[in-house]
Amino acid sequence: MELELVGADLKAVLNRLRRAQGQISGVIRMIEEGRDCEEVVTQLAAASRALDRAGFAIIATGLQQCVADVESGRKNGEDTDVMRARLEKLFLSLA
Repeated sequence: MELELVGADLKAVLNRLRRAQGQISGVIRMIEEGRDCEEVVTQLAAASRALDRAGFAIIATGLQQCVADVESGRKNGEDTDVMRARLEKLFLSLA
């Protein structure tokens, strides 16, 4: 299963990943500065949510492409059950 992120999908995922990257840099800086534990954990949780959202956006795009492939009869050498199992595994890896 090949994933194609284009246009708005690509921009949204990249924005989420850049946001997470900035938040992680902030967490590192906070730890180096000896900031309050609660502040650090709050910022770390925000970074984790940003990464999760990016992952779910990628999986959602993969689901859309998978459905389109099945509906059009193009299966790229994989049957529907194999594609479904692979997508389920990806989804569960983020759960």
